[in-house]
Amino acid sequence: MVRPATHGLSDMSSQDIAVNALLRREETVVVALLLAFAGGCLDAYTWIIHGVLANAQTANLIFLWVHGVAGDWARALHFVPPIMAFAAGIVIAAWLRRAVGERASAISILVEILLLIAIGVLHNRLPEIAGTLGISLVAAMQAAVFTKVEGATYSTVMITGNMRQAIEGIFALASGGGPPGTLRRSGIFAAVCGAFGAGAALGALLTKASPDLALALPVVALLIVLLRCEVVRSEANS
Repeated sequence: MVRPATHGLSDMSSQDIAVNALLRREETVVVALLLAFAGGCLDAYTWIIHGVLANAQTANLIFLWVHGVAGDWARALHFVPPIMAFAAGIVIAAWLRRAVGERASAISILVEILLLIAIGVLHNRLPEIAGTLGISLVAAMQAAVFTKVEGATYSTVMITGNMRQAIEGIFALASGGGPPGTLRRSGIFAAVCGAFGAGAALGALLTKASPDLALALPVVALLIVLLRCEVVRSEANS
């Protein structure tokens, strides 16, 4: 009677290890840097092409009311679609997590890739709809699904919180009050900020040089993330 019970516990333990391995891979520094790079590319692209920010809805909300209180409602309403699309992306990501569990990350990345390819194809025919709505939806899904790096909460689509945590860690170390791992964690947050900036810089250069090819940068970054997630899933299941 004891052996079957032990065997069952062993099977459950193996499943838990497989899931935890997947989650750790999705929270690795490499994945965080790739996603931040993609986030920077998308923000640069939408700002240059459409004059809105796909990721930073705080800025879009400020622009909306700055123009609104000035009575320029035509310009103010220009910032409403990305805000609404971002909200829709959050809802879709929440539904994915509920519906498919740990598969949500890989599925969301695949959806993001397909949407970006569709945006690149439709951009010449439906520039405003494709550019503002589609990319804000992509940014929201990424922000809602990928929320941690090595167990710490961060963002792949804006750097304010990441910068705060990097600076707080440095201050804690300088004042002698940092717990173990503070230096590494601060370095990770600083690197995420740097990756976002690099994505914005390269995204801006490519958008100005060849707008039709600019979305290839984030697509490649997201493809690498998807491959890393799926490879570790296969290893965990084997």
